[in-house]
Amino acid sequence: MRIKFHRVEQKEKKFFKSNTQIRSEQVFLIDETGENVGVMTTQEAIARAKELDLDLVEVNPKAEPPVAKIVDLGQLKYEHEKKLHRQKVMQKKIDTKVIRLSFRISEHDFGFRLAQAEKFLSKENKIKLELILRGREKQYPQKAREIVDNFVAQLRQKPDLVVEIEQALTNQGGRFTIVLVNKK
Repeated sequence: MRIKFHRVEQKEKKFFKSNTQIRSEQVFLIDETGENVGVMTTQEAIARAKELDLDLVEVNPKAEPPVAKIVDLGQLKYEHEKKLHRQKVMQKKIDTKVIRLSFRISEHDFGFRLAQAEKFLSKENKIKLELILRGREKQYPQKAREIVDNFVAQLRQKPDLVVEIEQALTNQGGRFTIVLVNKK
């Protein structure tokens, strides 16, 4: 039997209601220059917008009566999308980088991971430290805790970093995790 996969169609987000989509009988009209015209029937407002080759757009549907404005709908959508894009660009995205330590980590590898952590924290990323105990290593959780604490202590000694623990050290079945962040 063959399985068919269907592409999920994304529904277009509801934008402002325009022209015949406006269901209320009366609207508070704002004309194309931005002046308040006042309350009038929706049909009169649509006719007035069509005379100007523009659209009647409901800008505040929750008001009583709803506020409608005579504008170019295409231009309004364009400006709205442009504004949303600008907001998205301005958002600061913080990544969480994972650094994995081991129970029997050598001094060189420890230093290398420390340098990586310093680089990630200086770029304002979060760090998730992981130490996974395997087999007989699970008998020594205090040693694993000691390794992680030593790593955090050495990071805190760096003068250009202000390292704080965002999520405390947790042990879940031999997996130690801690989340660090640079608060500078």
